[in-house]
Amino acid sequence: MAKRIDVSGLTAYYGSHKAIEDISMTVEPRSVTAFIGPSGCGKSTFLRTLNRMHEVTAGGRVEGKVLLDDEDLYGTGIDPVSVRREVGMVFQRPNPFPTMSIFDNVAAGLRLNGSYKKSELNDIVERSLKGANLWNEVKDRLNKPGSGLSGGQQQRLCIARAIAVEPNVLLMDEPCSALDPISTLAIEDLIGELKERFTIVIVTHNMQQAARVSDRTAFFNLAAVGQPGKLIEIDDTERIFSNPSVQATEDYISGRFG
Repeated sequence: MAKRIDVSGLTAYYGSHKAIEDISMTVEPRSVTAFIGPSGCGKSTFLRTLNRMHEVTAGGRVEGKVLLDDEDLYGTGIDPVSVRREVGMVFQRPNPFPTMSIFDNVAAGLRLNGSYKKSELNDIVERSLKGANLWNEVKDRLNKPGSGLSGGQQQRLCIARAIAVEPNVLLMDEPCSALDPISTLAIEDLIGELKERFTIVIVTHNMQQAARVSDRTAFFNLAAVGQPGKLIEIDDTERIFSNPSVQATEDYISGRFG
């Protein structure tokens, strides 16, 4: 079941370096929220705080709150591994497990999180590959290595792997940056379908992509090199791209900086 994200006063560090500062926003369930902004402004860092991946980085720590519905993901006694089951992630470059078959790639998270009968695994793998619009392309070679697929197929395989464990939220960190235009379009179409079931947050450097796929857009920026990234504004995507509230947002979207 898709869930709402409420972030309040979030600041993230790498050691003593403050990467992002005092970010607050709400991400509605069954919607796509895009993060845009120049390189180095903390978009991906912020994304990784939403499923506690940031603290895996050396010196990574967070202040503030991230609520998934009413549960504080950084609350006392909360298991980060269980958080990452609820908040799945798809990375910039497709990363199928190279020694595993297509089937085993999709089933990997399921096997880590519980015991399933073979028939149950078969059903979930098929459903997940269908959900990622990949089933018809791979159904006759499920035992072949996932690394043998094309780049776009590999990324859809990683999406299938992420949704197999039925997360509530799906995070995507520039999921199309390494793909050709046709594969990019396939992923964008897929995002439109997946938002019926999941809350989706995507980082993208592609303005047109943000405009095409997202319901809301958040613009991040930093005052100067070495300064922490900040959320400048978040609004309905149509408004951000047609009539933003902040001049810096308009300057970035129109290409006057960044």
